[in-house]
Amino acid sequence: MRRFAIVLATAGIALAAAASPAWAHVQIDPASAPKGTDAVLAFVVPNEKDPETTTKVTVQFPTDHPIAEALVEPIPGWTAEATQFTVKTPIQTDAGPVTSAVKDVTWTAADGKGIPVENFQEFRISVGLPGDGDSLSFPTTQTYSDGSTVQWVQVSPPGGPEPDDPVPVLTLTTGSGDGATTPTTVATSSVKQSDVDNAKTIAIIGIIVGAVGLLAGIGGIVSGRRKTAT
Repeated sequence: MRRFAIVLATAGIALAAAASPAWAHVQIDPASAPKGTDAVLAFVVPNEKDPETTTKVTVQFPTDHPIAEALVEPIPGWTAEATQFTVKTPIQTDAGPVTSAVKDVTWTAADGKGIPVENFQEFRISVGLPGDGDSLSFPTTQTYSDGSTVQWVQVSPPGGPEPDDPVPVLTLTTGSGDGATTPTTVATSSVKQSDVDNAKTIAIIGIIVGAVGLLAGIGGIVSGRRKTAT
């Protein structure tokens, strides 16, 4: 019985670990996007510090592959502020070259409530991704209602274990590099209008012939019944 109880306790611990939230870290959704395209990124921020709430989130943007502009989606109860920095090499955009890029974006809980414990919030931005590089890192600072912070800045070593506070990383994939949405291929028809008209004519003739045959059959049945009665 004692061994059985130990087994049950071990199984319970394993189940509890498996049931823990998979989003315990600040993450980017989606985790990957094509280079040089427009993308909407969501920074998923959980709060696991009981009983504090998350009242401010600051996301730093990459400086090695700068992003010219970030459009922030409004969130009820939160304010957002973006800062810029001057780049050495102008960034080519649809509106022409620009010499500034996004340094960081800070979201602040305006109502003082923020993200409650065991809850999360998505902070969405629309950006134009650079056409080079393999990944983009977004170091993030999470501030709680008691003034304490968590720095999500640790780099995960290749093939090694994930650190306690990993930096959110967006993987850049090979895709359309002009920022345009890949057009959908539309199949063209080689059927001529004359073929369509001929098909319609044949169908109409078939309907007429079928109707005549049906009437002839009905007439034959009626005639046969009359002869039998005679």
